[in-house]
Amino acid sequence: MAKKTIIVFSGEYDKVMAAFVIANGAAAMDDEVTMFFTFWGLAALRKPGNAAGRKTGLQKMFSAMLPKRAEKLGISKFNFAGLGRFMMKKVMKAANVMSVTDLMDTAREQGIKIIACTMSMDVMGITREELIDGIEYAGVATYLAEADEGNVNLFI
Repeated sequence: MAKKTIIVFSGEYDKVMAAFVIANGAAAMDDEVTMFFTFWGLAALRKPGNAAGRKTGLQKMFSAMLPKRAEKLGISKFNFAGLGRFMMKKVMKAANVMSVTDLMDTAREQGIKIIACTMSMDVMGITREELIDGIEYAGVATYLAEADEGNVNLFI
């Protein structure tokens, strides 16, 4: 069995979607897949709703500026204050392309390991209560241990 790792650094809808398409494709080929979400990529793992837990002023600012869930992420080009994302999602739906939320659900069903970077969570003011269920929490050493065993390591 081959092993793939993906660092999801970007918080942009199309890049997060690409990461999950690759991860789901690899898992469908019976590869073991680990996705490590760090910094802006953590926004994709947020639940809708208000922030929870105690935060410093700067952490509250970061948390408030980040999208509240995957479907609210902007796109990397031609976002136009959300209009680009709306148009992209409309075209995707017409073409029967899965949304990021659906791709995330499929990833969890396939046993893809989704890890939230705890150091980035601290910096960005994101608490465990704000993130989706069924994920793991770890630092960079855990990712590096996974990557050492991987034959493909991607940074998105």
